[in-house]
Order: sequence, then structure tokens, then C-alpha cells
Amino acid sequence: MRQFALSLFLIFTAGWAGAFEAEDVARFGPSDSERELRIISTADIAFIKPMISSFLASDPGIAIEYTVVGSSELQKAIVDEGEAFDVAISSAMDLQTKLANDGWAQSFTSEATSSLPSWAVWNDMLFAFTQEPAAIVVSKSGFGDIPLPESRNDLINLLRQHPELFRGRVGTYDVRQSGLGYLFATQDTRASEIYWRLTEVMGGLDAQLFCCSSDMIDAVKSGDLLIAYNVLGSYAINREDRDEFAIILPSDFTTVMLRTALIPSNAPSSELAALFLDHLMTRSHGQDAQVLTNPALDLSQNEAALNRIRIGPGLLVFLDQLKKRAFLSEWESAILQK
Repeated sequence: MRQFALSLFLIFTAGWAGAFEAEDVARFGPSDSERELRIISTADIAFIKPMISSFLASDPGIAIEYTVVGSSELQKAIVDEGEAFDVAISSAMDLQTKLANDGWAQSFTSEATSSLPSWAVWNDMLFAFTQEPAAIVVSKSGFGDIPLPESRNDLINLLRQHPELFRGRVGTYDVRQSGLGYLFATQDTRASEIYWRLTEVMGGLDAQLFCCSSDMIDAVKSGDLLIAYNVLGSYAINREDRDEFAIILPSDFTTVMLRTALIPSNAPSSELAALFLDHLMTRSHGQDAQVLTNPALDLSQNEAALNRIRIGPGLLVFLDQLKKRAFLSEWESAILQK
């Protein structure tokens, strides 16, 4: 009997250990509804809540379970564990493209998706609903009279001129853990070799590594960091305390991520998923769009420097295991300098 119980315990714990890790879970709508939409997403609840609220206002009988995960955990939930979600939303465009390319997404067309600009849709499976720049976030109080950097070259010079001020107080993504961080880093290297010089300088100053933009912004606010590099500008501008830090879109080039949604191939409620996607696209595009990002983050002011990441198979290059291992090895050498 003890052996049987031990076997059950081992089976249970092995399954539990392999389960994807959720950062947060929220429920919206009536608790007793038979119409439930399950969404798995890398977007913070506060960021996506206005879109969910407007959707439920049009059909209050729907219940929504919203699960927040990291981009790698989203892949794990859908591919490795076969979890049944109706909509998958992610900022990691390369991983979303891989899901669609590998057959994990349904094809979907509607009047709303047919009217999307060409850059916002791929193969009728991936649909973009935001344009979010990678920004440099700096502490206004921590900088004092020091001029704020406007470009990556300015940032490099600043760090070299004030090493003791910035030692241990510069932060960026841990690209080994963050799918979005890895996407931003690989796109930076495609745009310019300056990324490697900047990474080496940050590494020489004991840069702090983070999983998420929100954590980096919190660290800037608390004073633990003075600079956070490649932070989602949309998260920074949407905060009520945004006057406490400066949000800089680098003048040399500003990488712009498109947040995308797809309907997984095993979605249990495809019809509800279609309704939500139509709402998402209608509210995010066109003259009457009510975008999720604060209009103060005006990309048109920096149009010439924008480096929009394009959805498509080109994003799969750095997901090749040999290329990824090589990239991470070079990144670790630059940032960790052990």
C-alpha cells in the first residue's frame, strides 16, 4: 500500500513539476456563465483590462478566464502540455510566428481581419493589435543635472563617464528567460553592431537582469536602478507614476514590437475566440480605434528612426537551436563577463 501511495505521489509531482507557470489569473464576467472564454497572455492584466471590459460590455453574458504567463511558458502550455485556451496573446512575435508556422493556430478570416493593414496580419493566423516601442527608462531624480541620453551611443558614453554612479544600477532583460527580451536583443543586433558594445559596457557595470518590463520600471521608481534598457514603452507610459521617470525612444533606431493574438488549434470555444478577435481588431485599428497605449507615446514624432519588426518566417532565424545557443553564449560573455 505504501509503495502504491508513493507511486501515485511520484506521478502527481512529476506532472506538477512539468506544468506551465502562471504569473497571475483573473476572472471577468458572471461566475455562473456557461459561455467561457479562456485567454492565455503575456500582457499584464492592467494593460489588457480596458479591452476586456469593452468586450464584455457588448456581451455581458460571457465569462473570461485570463491567465498571465511569460512568453516561454505560453509556448510550454500550448505545445508541451496541450492546454486548451481559446486565445493566445504574446509580445514575443517570433514565438507566436513559430506557433502558427508549426500548426498550433487556426486560420480565421472575418470582415474585421480582412480590413487590417498588411503589416498586422500573417497567413490569416496571426493578428497584431498594438505597436509598442522598446524604450530606455531613466530616473529623473537619480540623474540630477546629467543630460539624458538620446541614443545608444549617448548611453554608452554616459556609462563610461560615470561608472561609479551607474555600477549595479543599470538593468535590462535576462534574454535567457524572457522571450520578448530575446526578441528585442536579436532585432537590435540586426539593426546595428552597437548593441554588443552597449551590452559589454552594461556588463562591465554589473548590470541587473530582469524577466519583465514591469519589474524594471518598479526598480527605476524605487531607486534600485537609474537606467532600464529595452523596456516596453507602452507599460511605462501607461503608469500613473510615469512623471517620476523619463521615457526615451532612441534616436538612432527604435525597435517596435507588434503584440499579436491567435486562436490555438485546440481552442474549445472557437466562436467566442472569433468574437473577441474581431473586437480586438476593430478597437485597435482604423479612425475610431481606441488603442491600449497612452497617446502620449507618439511614434509619429520619431517615424524615421522606427524599426518595426515584421511578422513572418524571418523571425524564426534566431529560434534555430544552433543560432540561439551561439547568440546566448555571446550575450553571456558580454553581460556576465565571468
